[in-house]
Amino acid sequence: MNKQLKILGICYGGHDTSATLMIDGKLVSACEEERYNKEKHTRSFPSSAINDCLNKFNLGINDLDQIAIIYDPLYGIRETYLKTALEDEKRINFLINDIEKIKLINNVKQIIKDKTGFTGKISYHLHHLCHFASSYFVSGFEDALLASYDGMGEIECTLLGIGKKGKISVVHEGNRYPHSLGLFYSAITHYLGWKHHSDEGIIMGLAPFGNPKSIVPNSSKTYEEIFKEIIIETGDYDFQIDTSWIAYQYVRDTWISPKFIETFGPKRNYDDPLKQHHKDIAAALQNRIEEIIIHHLKNAKKEFGLKKLCLAGGVGLNCSLNGKIIKEKIFDEIFVQPASGDNGAAIGACFLAHQELTGTLEPKKYHDFYLGSSFTDHEIESLLKSRNIVFEKSENIFLKVASELFDKKIIGWFQKSAEFGPRALGNRSILTSPFPKEMKDILNKRVKFREEFRPFAPAILEEYTEEYFEIKQESPHMLIAVDVKKEKINQIPAVVHIDNTARVQTVTEQNNPEFRKLLEQFFKLSQIPVLLNTSFNVKGQPIVNSPEDALDCFLSTNIDVLAMGSYFISKENQNN
Repeated sequence: MNKQLKILGICYGGHDTSATLMIDGKLVSACEEERYNKEKHTRSFPSSAINDCLNKFNLGINDLDQIAIIYDPLYGIRETYLKTALEDEKRINFLINDIEKIKLINNVKQIIKDKTGFTGKISYHLHHLCHFASSYFVSGFEDALLASYDGMGEIECTLLGIGKKGKISVVHEGNRYPHSLGLFYSAITHYLGWKHHSDEGIIMGLAPFGNPKSIVPNSSKTYEEIFKEIIIETGDYDFQIDTSWIAYQYVRDTWISPKFIETFGPKRNYDDPLKQHHKDIAAALQNRIEEIIIHHLKNAKKEFGLKKLCLAGGVGLNCSLNGKIIKEKIFDEIFVQPASGDNGAAIGACFLAHQELTGTLEPKKYHDFYLGSSFTDHEIESLLKSRNIVFEKSENIFLKVASELFDKKIIGWFQKSAEFGPRALGNRSILTSPFPKEMKDILNKRVKFREEFRPFAPAILEEYTEEYFEIKQESPHMLIAVDVKKEKINQIPAVVHIDNTARVQTVTEQNNPEFRKLLEQFFKLSQIPVLLNTSFNVKGQPIVNSPEDALDCFLSTNIDVLAMGSYFISKENQNN
């Protein structure tokens, strides 16, 4: 019998650290460190994520054939720090102030060896190629355009390529730091009072409340016009950020320049009132990002003629952008990798390492990203007994929970393996009815404590998707915001955003049979094939990972019912 080829992918050296395991070219485990250490978007070494990946398959660290990293440190240090310091004296101080980060990047192999005890080969892979591979090889598309947009890799902030019969080629080298759509989006997130590299999705949700055509106070120009001056198109696939508006290239955590402040006013602090001015900035930002990327993609479609698109990189998490790409009908189908950020690039590092070792790798449709921690009913029952929790083991947890959902209860739903990526897809979810409209506010006030303008997402039985939403493809990972059919808005008002869009998740027997059964039972009771699905956490916390996490969240919030495995736990039965 041939020895199985085992490769571990690691994201370390930046935010959202993670580990992924591939055995003989198949992705079998993927874990995010934040789920274990409870630091959202953590930069810590992914020790727990690595251990969970290995323990699921009873592997020791030196059973691995290779560890693959999502970054080429020597190229990154040379291009981002040394060359830019030679060209711009202001970058010398940036280099000096970043010396500890440079040391970490340079020593990453040794750090991995010291932390894990691994004695085998460790390989480096270019960051954006990892994004490409992470999306292309699981898309199921034999031939596709590949696009990656994020903050930055080694020096590149975008990359455009083609995937053809398992081979990846780069067709545009991309825009280089500091000309980054991702970093500029982070800069505006920071300016508007939220956390950069964390809360960009909040800005996306705020944008539909703004009007980019409004005039900026004390100016003769609209928000839209100024943002076109900040981000300038310079070619079919090229743009530049006018650096007089930004400061992140010179000073960390400053982000925007005095010129930006003079034009738009002082930075908003988180607790400051949210004004129409802020909403208009968000709208202008979102519109400009969409314009630039859609223009790139239309040009690429014209030049290369490919009918499918694979999207990755942190900007790929922008559901509104993804919905606009579909609305423009540029491609027959798009696939967005559900962990599009740096955490998911570790998947691509595995694929690239496997291809280098074997010489072959074909893209296959693999949309099962339920690859994290999992727990048995025995483990769940042991916990409940140890905590003196009153519970019921249900013969039909799906019918029982569906009845509670129909009764407008809020449910903590904890099943099987954790999802990989920032979206809860029915295994670590908080669920409630999509009607009436007030369910959104009830959920927010009782459990989630999020900004009131932020939308919640619908999960739908896939065969009803086109009946409710303007989309003609699957959307299993809740990463595409599409228009809700006008005649259906009143049926599912709690999941419809201010602009009548929704971040739809299509559910099939293949991608999540347990969640599917729950949706089917709710449909039988309500005649509505939709549930409101949001992540099982409270604002600022990572998604729950273990039964302990789920129980603690349940007990400390106003969730009515917790369903873990076959176990039904009602809040009203506790402490009686």
